[in-house]
Amino acid sequence: MHDPGSHPLPSTFAGRALVAALLLGAFAPPLHARAQSLPSTAPERVGLSAERMARIGRALDAEVAKGAIPGAVVLVARKGKVAYLEGFGLLDKAKGVPMRKDAIFRIYSMTKPFVSVAALMLAEEGTIQLTDPVSKWLPAFKSMQVAVTKVDPLSGRVTTSGVPAERAMTIHDLLRHTSGLVYYGFTSNDAVKESYVKAGVGPEVDLGSLTPAEFTERMSKVLLAHQPGTVWEYGLSHDVLGRVVEAASGKRLGEFLSERVFGPLAMADTGFSVPEGKTGRLAQPLPADPVSGRPIEMLDVLRVPGNDMGGVGAVSTAADYLRFCQMLLEGGRLGSVRLLSRTSVALLTSDHLGSRPTVPFTPGDVIGPGILGYGYGLGVGVRLTPGMASVPGSVGEYFWTGYGGTFFWVDPAEQLVVVYMAQAPGRAAPQPRRLLKQVVTQAIAD
Repeated sequence: MHDPGSHPLPSTFAGRALVAALLLGAFAPPLHARAQSLPSTAPERVGLSAERMARIGRALDAEVAKGAIPGAVVLVARKGKVAYLEGFGLLDKAKGVPMRKDAIFRIYSMTKPFVSVAALMLAEEGTIQLTDPVSKWLPAFKSMQVAVTKVDPLSGRVTTSGVPAERAMTIHDLLRHTSGLVYYGFTSNDAVKESYVKAGVGPEVDLGSLTPAEFTERMSKVLLAHQPGTVWEYGLSHDVLGRVVEAASGKRLGEFLSERVFGPLAMADTGFSVPEGKTGRLAQPLPADPVSGRPIEMLDVLRVPGNDMGGVGAVSTAADYLRFCQMLLEGGRLGSVRLLSRTSVALLTSDHLGSRPTVPFTPGDVIGPGILGYGYGLGVGVRLTPGMASVPGSVGEYFWTGYGGTFFWVDPAEQLVVVYMAQAPGRAAPQPRRLLKQVVTQAIAD
C-alpha cells in the first residue's frame, strides 16, 4: 500500500520539465491508441435550429458589451457531431487580444469529474472499492474528529468541540461530498474554519504549493463539519480523493490522468499547468468582479504545482472538455477508446444523495444540489425532475460548473453536450450560465 501522506511520489520530486511534460500529455499513448475528433455538421442536420442557435451569439455578445465577462467560448454537440463552436469577446482584455476557439481556461471544479473517472477506473480494476475507508489508503485520516455544537440550557452559552466520527469516511463519501470536508470560503461553521486555519489549510495558504504529503497530513487534522455520510456539503473532498488515486496507483495524479484519460481521449491541452509554448492561449479574467468590484485573482497555472489539486487545479479547452463529456455520453467510450464501462458511467451520473440534507453554496445559481429538482452523483450534479427548476432540461441530465466561470452539461435524452468556457469568477459567473442554458435548449427543433 502506498501512502503519499508519509512517502513522496517519485514524480513529485522529478525534474520540473519532466513533470510538466507528464501533466500535459507528452507521454500519452500513440495516436493509433487515441480517440479521433468529433465531426462537425450544420445545426439542422442534428435537430438544432440555426436561426435559434444565433441567439447564443447575441446573448453572449451582450454580456461582453456590458462588461459582465471578458470573453467566452461555447461548444455545442448533438448526436455525436459538433454543431456550434464560437468565441466571443477577448482572450485578454488588458492586452486587447481577441478570444480564440482553442483558448485554454482554468476550469476549477470542472476538474472534479476527471478525478471521479480516475477513481472509478481503479474500482473497475479491483484496486479500490468505494466502500474503502479513506484511511486504508491515507492512514493519517484514521481518527477524524467532527465539530459538534452544544448550547447550555441555563446560560445559553454556545460551545463547539470535536468528537470522534461515528464511522469512517469512505471513498464513496469523497466522491459525493458527504465526507464532512468543506471549503473554508463556503462553510458557515466557525469552529471548522478555525480548525482549517490551525491545520495550515486556511485561506492564506496556497494549497497547490504544498507537497502531496504536506496536504494529506494537514487535511487529516481538520474538524469535519458533519458526521461522514450524513450531509452533502461541497468542499475539498475531491482534492483528498486525488491523494487516494495517487496512493492506489503509485503515480502522481496528473501523470495518472495524462496516461489514462487525457492521452487516450486526445485532450492535448488539458493538464495541471500551461507550458511556455501555450501561454499565449491562456484566457485572462477582468481585473475586478463587475458585481462586487473586488480584484480578481486566479490560480497561477504557469508553474507546475507542488501537488495536483483534484478539485480545482486543471486547465482545459472547450474542445478537449467536449471529448471527455462525449465519452461519458457514449457510456464510457469515445470511438474505439473505452475508459469506463457503461455501468460505471451510470453509477457516476445517478443521484447518490437521496433524502440527505444539503448545504447549498451557490445562491446565485439556479441549478445544483439543494435546489429543487436536483441531486448529486459522483462529482456531477444530476437533474431529477423535468419541472421544479427554473431552466429547461431533461431528467438524467448531469452537469457541473467551475469557480472561474466555466460550465458544462450533458443531456442523454437529447444526445446533447454543451461546454461553456469563460474566466469570470465571483458573483458575475451565474448569469451567463443561466442565460446559456436557456438559449441552447430553446434551439432544439426536432
